[in-house]
Amino acid sequence: MSILTNVAVFLCSLVAMELVAWGAHKYIMHGWAWGWHRSHHAPRRGWFEKNDLFALVFAGLAIALIYLGSRGWHPLEWVGAGMTAYGLLYFVAHDGLVHHRWPLRYVPRKGYLKRLYQAHRMHHAVDGREGCVSFGFLWAPSVERLKTELRRIHGGPIRRPGAGASGERD
Repeated sequence: MSILTNVAVFLCSLVAMELVAWGAHKYIMHGWAWGWHRSHHAPRRGWFEKNDLFALVFAGLAIALIYLGSRGWHPLEWVGAGMTAYGLLYFVAHDGLVHHRWPLRYVPRKGYLKRLYQAHRMHHAVDGREGCVSFGFLWAPSVERLKTELRRIHGGPIRRPGAGASGERD
């Protein structure tokens, strides 16, 4: 296969992973696999959370694709490489930037990173798995759109359970 084809497969896989991750987050993690994902919506204790098992599943799948591709099932190795690159970007943006799971404690003040940060924080504004917004990890709708969607879903501003008017979270 040509280098151009390999790069195209890699880039398409990288972009497609955002769609796969969005669907997995909305329908699997907030669905039948909530047992693992719940830990991500609760205060973290220690370095790891049960939700990190999803990273192992996706890494295992990427490794299997790279292995099969290197054994003649081309271009699966480039699909696996695109998945791996997405995993690295996820680790930096989601685990590092948003959830501060590594030492750098940067909070973006403008641009794309601020929108990404705010969108994921709004995802966590809802207690539990129902009524959440913003299931993507590297693409984020505008904050205004997410606020409107949260108000529509919840019939008004989000409030912490037991909080008064000052407990608004949106």
